[in-house]
Amino acid sequence: MVEVRKLGLDGVFEIRPAKFEDERGFFSETWNAEKLASAGIDVDFVQDNQSFSRARGVMRGLHFQTPPFAQDKLVRVLSGSIFDVAVDIRKGSPSYGKWVGLTLSGKDWNQILVPKGFAHGFVTLEPDTEVVYKVSAPYSQPHDRSIRFDDPDIAVDWPVPTAEMTLSAKDAAAPLLAEVETGFVYS
Repeated sequence: MVEVRKLGLDGVFEIRPAKFEDERGFFSETWNAEKLASAGIDVDFVQDNQSFSRARGVMRGLHFQTPPFAQDKLVRVLSGSIFDVAVDIRKGSPSYGKWVGLTLSGKDWNQILVPKGFAHGFVTLEPDTEVVYKVSAPYSQPHDRSIRFDDPDIAVDWPVPTAEMTLSAKDAAAPLLAEVETGFVYS
């Protein structure tokens, strides 16, 4: 059994896989293409990525890849917790520049599906947070793009104050959405 919930932006879902626990521990089927296709989610994943953040307040994002290396992402947390965000970057979309956020944690065992045409980012909410995510296209440096996590036109309500965040040099220098050619057009 898997629970799928729409998060208010076209194609962005929270997924809660079943978790079967006993005295030994637990078992969970975190991705089942057939079951999720029956729920309207049909994605072929080609690569798994994993990150570990030592401190609370580590900001990663907002990232995306342009076509033809655009990526769907299925993000989950193994330990710790994050506030995860998807931003619609499809020009002409009724929700262009809008965002949706969700707390993911190892305890809650939930995931977020971020489709192509959306920028993705997260901030860690506690130390020693480990994140795993599947992507539908391999990493391509020439197609890799970033948008400012604190773009005032997007106005994400991050639960960690900016002054307490740790960013990479790439993310700190990211342009505003209005300055980026995303390569995505709403149809």
